[in-house]
Amino acid sequence: MLAISAWIAHREGAADQAVKFMRAAADGEDGSIKHVAMENRLYPLRELFGELLLEQGQPAAAIVEFETALKQTPNRYRAFLGIARAADGLGDRAKASEYYRKLVDLAKNADTPRPETQQAKDFLARSKS
Repeated sequence: MLAISAWIAHREGAADQAVKFMRAAADGEDGSIKHVAMENRLYPLRELFGELLLEQGQPAAAIVEFETALKQTPNRYRAFLGIARAADGLGDRAKASEYYRKLVDLAKNADTPRPETQQAKDFLARSKS
């Protein structure tokens, strides 16, 4: 409920309230007894918090949340993508390239292409020029 409330607050322009709700949701999930993988969560709330911060134009804070998410749930596509986008937003092309490479590598055997993977490939191609 807190995560949903966070996104509603964000859409209604209550940025501080959105962050407060999402931080509480992510912290609550971090403190849960079961590991996130055991609960069949498709989207860890810490990653969702990073997404919210990116939406609010806070890439530095978003990187912190995505990196925290990776410690708990390693090798996650959305976390790699989030760090890459946040790093790019900060102008840290080296870090953005590192995480876009990780994303492309993670998706190399995917059954179907994803637009985010193509965006990562495009970014990496531009970085070589």
